[in-house]
Amino acid sequence: MQRFEILDKDAMGRIGRLETPHGRIETPALMPVINPNIEFIPAKDMRKFGAEILITNAYIIYRTPELREKAIKKGVHGVLEVDMPVMTDSGSYQLMVYGDVEISNEEILKFQIDIGSDIIVPLDVPTPPDADYGTALSDLEVTLQREREALKLERGDRLLALPIQGSTHMDLRRRCAEEVVKMGGDVYPIGGIVPLMDTYRFYDLVKIILEVKSVLPSYAPVHLFGAGHPMVFALAVALGCDLFDSAAYALYAKDDRYLTPHGTKKLEELQYFPCSCPICLEYTPGELRRMDNDDKQRLIAEHNLWVSFEEIRRIKQAIKEDNLFELVECRIRSHPNLMFAWRQIREYGWLLEQYDPSMKHSFLYAGVESCYRPAVLRHHERVLNVELPDKDEIIISADEGVLADFYLRPAFGVVPIEMLESYPAGHAEIPPSELLEDEALEIAVQGLKRFLDHHSDRRFVIVASGKWLKFLKDLPENAVIKHDKP
Repeated sequence: MQRFEILDKDAMGRIGRLETPHGRIETPALMPVINPNIEFIPAKDMRKFGAEILITNAYIIYRTPELREKAIKKGVHGVLEVDMPVMTDSGSYQLMVYGDVEISNEEILKFQIDIGSDIIVPLDVPTPPDADYGTALSDLEVTLQREREALKLERGDRLLALPIQGSTHMDLRRRCAEEVVKMGGDVYPIGGIVPLMDTYRFYDLVKIILEVKSVLPSYAPVHLFGAGHPMVFALAVALGCDLFDSAAYALYAKDDRYLTPHGTKKLEELQYFPCSCPICLEYTPGELRRMDNDDKQRLIAEHNLWVSFEEIRRIKQAIKEDNLFELVECRIRSHPNLMFAWRQIREYGWLLEQYDPSMKHSFLYAGVESCYRPAVLRHHERVLNVELPDKDEIIISADEGVLADFYLRPAFGVVPIEMLESYPAGHAEIPPSELLEDEALEIAVQGLKRFLDHHSDRRFVIVASGKWLKFLKDLPENAVIKHDKP
């Protein structure tokens, strides 16, 4: 049975509906992590922040006699005192940190089923980044075997998550993705990526996501395991991730760290709160600093939740408005590692092309990364098939004030006069060429050269001046340049 329905799309991101035994959730969705052993922000209070689903650790419940007994009697929802979807982790995090757990894969799977988890997870092996190939392969084989064991269990209507592992070896990530698709899970978590985020290795994170997405079918809901910082949500959603879990809201608060979509602030550094959530409107940074530790940490954690769910809503609205690319291109400028990580989409244009809608309202240029959007690549391909006018010389002008058959626009290259009012090139807000990065013009000229080569039997006059002339060199023999200004 198909549990995931896609409602809206932009970039590789989507708004979707995921059906669970305890109700429907809308994605992108953030799952606050609830530690059943620690009293902090109660699970039953999470709805007020925007949570539709929670995640807790079945292994911790299993290993705590009092919680285990309560869970067997009342179920995991009774332990958390909620009637909303709950996903349970299997203890893989503890396995990664401590190297071993005192439970078998079959035991923890059956326990998750018995306590009524909505989404259950096998005891996969999260291999650290940069592990040697043999170790990563061995861990992957164990993970796949445990996932096959999970498929054999009777789980009723509970959803099964099949984690995708493989460390930083991309061929292993692809292989794992291929295998779990054959098995047929309900949710596909990408695991083992927390150490990459902790060390700002966003380049590797993006590479892993794109490699996995190149294998998974479009209808597969993807969970980015351990990604709980709002600064990565927009980027990850734009690459096709649907579910996130956050322990960061609590862990960061315990270290007086204040989350924003642009990064992390230390409470001691703040004189003003750059936020309008209920916490930041009621208190000043100085007032929080003077509080006792427990109250201070709880209030920072509440802010961290408010800002995290606000970012999820902002992303959903961006999808609705077809400007998720613009939001991402704004967010990646909060850290240079994010910006260079995102630029990898140049190598995966074919993949984004499969997901990104071909018709939108507008194209807002936000930097050189805008040149890598599918709309630009798609235009370069489609313009090759435009019918040419029946005349001896065809005019292509870089100045829209000059009457021409085609126009030369940054990034897009050749634009037919008939398309100057159409998306994407005609609905593109782009600064004047003299103010743009060189690459925006270089990409346009590359498209021009392809266009000229494609129509090698026709003659063209290129009208240009200023900065364009720097790049209009080595054109095919069927084109000549005419300066439109002295």
